[in-house]
Amino acid sequence: MGIVDLRSWRRRRPTPVTELADEALLAATAGGSHEAFGELSLRYRPRVEGLGLRLLGDRGLAEELAQETFTRLWRRAAAFDPERGSAPTFVFTVARRVAVDLWRRPSSRPLDDPAVAAPPPAPPDEIAPLVTGLAVRQALATLSDAHRQIVELGYFRQLSQGEIAERLGLPLGTVKSRTYHALRALRVALTDLDPGSPSVGW
Repeated sequence: MGIVDLRSWRRRRPTPVTELADEALLAATAGGSHEAFGELSLRYRPRVEGLGLRLLGDRGLAEELAQETFTRLWRRAAAFDPERGSAPTFVFTVARRVAVDLWRRPSSRPLDDPAVAAPPPAPPDEIAPLVTGLAVRQALATLSDAHRQIVELGYFRQLSQGEIAERLGLPLGTVKSRTYHALRALRVALTDLDPGSPSVGW
C-alpha cells in the first residue's frame, strides 16, 4: 500500500450534510440522497409548520401541510434552479401551494384526488393577505441592503425620493437609480414567489 497523501484525501472527503448550504442539500436531494433530504427537513420543517399554522389556523392541518410539502420537495427537488431564486424561496413556494390546496380541499377529499370533478372553492379571504405579506417579506430579503433600504423608505414610510436622498446623504440621481433597480429585482422575486404564477415551474 502506498503512502496516503492526507491533503489529497481531505480534498476528496465528502462534506458532511450538516455543513452543506441549503442549495447543495436540494441538489443532493435531487440526486436521491436521503441524508441530505433529512437535513433539509430538519432545517425547514419547523418553519413550514409555523407557516401552516398561520395560514390554516389548525395544528393538524399545519402538520399535514409540512408532510405534503416535504413529499413534494423530495419528488421535485430537481426543479430547483438557483438562478431563479434561493432555497428558502423554493421551499416556501411549494409550501404556499400546498396551503392553497388544503384550503380548497373538502376535509373528506385527499390531496390531488382526480375523482373529484367539481371545481374547488376559492381559498378564504384570510389566506390572501398572509400569503402576500409573506411573499413580500421573502422578496425583500433577496434584495441588497442598499436596495431594500430604498424600498422600505419609499413604500413603507412613504418618503419622496428627495426626502430619501436627504436622509441617506445620497445624490438624487443615485436614489432614482437604486429605486429603479430595486423595484425591478423585487418584481422578479415576487413573480418567482407567486404560487399561482404559471411561469413558475416549482
